[in-house]
Amino acid sequence: MSTLPKRVAIIGAGTKGHSIALSAAMAGFDVNIWGMDERDVQRGKGGVAEKIGLLCDYEVVHPDEKETIQNRIRFTTVLQECVQGTPFIIEGIPENLELKQKMFQELEALCSPDTILASNTSGLSPTAIASLMEHPERTLVTHFWNPGHLIPLVEVIRGEKTSDAAVDQAMALLNAMGKKPILIKKDILGSVGNRLQYALFREAQYIYEQGAASIEDIDKAVQYSIGRRLPVTGPFMSADMGGLDVFDAISSYLFPDLGTHQASLSTMRNLVDAGNYGQKNGQGFYEWSPEQLQKMNKAREKELIDWLKKDLQTDEKEAR
Repeated sequence: MSTLPKRVAIIGAGTKGHSIALSAAMAGFDVNIWGMDERDVQRGKGGVAEKIGLLCDYEVVHPDEKETIQNRIRFTTVLQECVQGTPFIIEGIPENLELKQKMFQELEALCSPDTILASNTSGLSPTAIASLMEHPERTLVTHFWNPGHLIPLVEVIRGEKTSDAAVDQAMALLNAMGKKPILIKKDILGSVGNRLQYALFREAQYIYEQGAASIEDIDKAVQYSIGRRLPVTGPFMSADMGGLDVFDAISSYLFPDLGTHQASLSTMRNLVDAGNYGQKNGQGFYEWSPEQLQKMNKAREKELIDWLKKDLQTDEKEAR
């Protein structure tokens, strides 16, 4: 059985990094966070304070616990100070393979050989990230979904040389953090979550390009049907409950007609080429006024917090 660490280290104080740190601190872990500079650290501190304040407002965290949780998180701009004596490290720097390879070499030089080094990459290969290391067996991916303190899924992805011991320690830590980790046994592009997400996104683009429905109605089709059902039953359980004979019959005539494009379709391509990137700069498939941006971010956060509260209540009942 893996011995749980009392402290974890997070490399990167950005949106994902400080969210992961908050999730660990809420579970009772002490957390060190490394920021690139003092400005990065202050942004991280502000993000933690804002998020924990909202969790108090929605009664996920009791106000009396707020200071205790925040005090478990310690920021620093000194990498060695962040990782010293820490048995489990989660890297969350920008998605650049060379940058991550260099960081993992630096971490390896600062840590003992039994320290687990996990990357939070959403798409890069753990095998490639560990390729320049002396001890690649202690390297893997722990892909937290954004926002890291609200989404329970974490994909644990093993590289070609990742040891069973590293996987066991990662799974034990994530379970102790209240996450719902899944093990990706093979280093495949996009893992599980993104492959499923982008299969849906490709088909949504294809349906729109066929002129079959508007962007708004395609979104509603997901929101008010499978979006309501999938939180309870994933694709395989949905098929079982619907009848495999029915799903097999539909698959036989529908699969051949599904989109098979190898890149973004024309509407998406035109938006990107025009510099319209969505929420981040005000125009994408939708127009994003400051009011719309604030409204949708609040709505999504509230929905995710409601689900988090349900998850916590379920966990409490199962623990009794």
